[in-house]
Amino acid sequence: MRAFDNDNAAVLPLHLFQLPSSPAENLLLDRLCRYLHIRNYSTFEDELNWLFLNVSPQAVTSGSQSDSFFGQLLKKTGLPSHRIVMEIVEQPTDDAEKLRETVAYYKQLGCLTAIDDFGAGHSNFERIWNLSPDIVKLDRTLLTRATEDHKARQILNGIVSLLHQSGCLVLLEGVETRDQALIAIDAGVDFVQGFFFRKPSTDLEALSRSQAGFDELLDEYKSRNRQTLDPTLQLVTFFREHFRTAADKLSSGQSVKEACRALLGHPAVSRCYLVNDQGIQIDDTALSDWGNRHADPRFRPLESTSSADWFRQQYLRKALNEPETLHVTEPYLCVTGAYMCVTLSLGFHHNGSLQVLCCDILANPTPAQLNRR
Repeated sequence: MRAFDNDNAAVLPLHLFQLPSSPAENLLLDRLCRYLHIRNYSTFEDELNWLFLNVSPQAVTSGSQSDSFFGQLLKKTGLPSHRIVMEIVEQPTDDAEKLRETVAYYKQLGCLTAIDDFGAGHSNFERIWNLSPDIVKLDRTLLTRATEDHKARQILNGIVSLLHQSGCLVLLEGVETRDQALIAIDAGVDFVQGFFFRKPSTDLEALSRSQAGFDELLDEYKSRNRQTLDPTLQLVTFFREHFRTAADKLSSGQSVKEACRALLGHPAVSRCYLVNDQGIQIDDTALSDWGNRHADPRFRPLESTSSADWFRQQYLRKALNEPETLHVTEPYLCVTGAYMCVTLSLGFHHNGSLQVLCCDILANPTPAQLNRR
């Protein structure tokens, strides 16, 4: 929104929307802005793309569906409702039911709906469940943290996955650098927004002449991933011989501790354990020197896993379904020690029954640890 005061000086949008002193003024300003945007956009020669319109929860809940202002506005301008995305911006509201009803009204008109600034303040999964938006816009703070912290990057990827499973398309806000654009690609978001691609402008004609450079970004992403070997595949290659040897020794009657001595001697390995074909652990877990040295006394209630049932774990079911093949998981939180690990699992036959040897390995070992035998 571009506003000007009586002296024709520009007024920042932030200051403009702080001016209303009552719900009625807030609603009037909101409607005026929507009217101007829709009227302007309806004259733009574009019959394909969406127009995103912000609307505050206060304006939504203080308005009335019965006046059909928005429906009349679309009819007057001739702009198809399916080309409008109504964004619910991040602000609190005391009337969640009214907010839900009004969002349903926009959907009934044929508009798409979006939740803005997800991950900050009041935009959270509760609002996703209540409003069932078509699009979720992730707050830029999630990207900023993911740029600085590998763990935050994993969380970002997980949030995108959860939102997709909830039936929402995902947009990532605040992309300002090339590295952030590549992080967005890796996270699997559907849309990106930010100064890296274009800064706000009223020069609509220039849009048709500008290119976002997505092809170049995707080519760079592909190149980076071809050059960087999948660390999980490296683990399979590195430990395959150790696993095969340990399985042979287990089949000959040796204990887990004895059979897995070479595995447990590796600095990146934390523990080994054996599971039967029902997913029940056989005997105690064999801890490596690292596992013994770094055992956290705060998680001691979780350490004893003798007779534990691991069948719910995907790595166990894969090993049972595909014996003689070494499987590896993505990094996850180890329940027995609350540290990030990956698990290697191998199904093998012993005395006519199927057993699975499992080995937990630190998810982020140092290069020195990984290369040391």
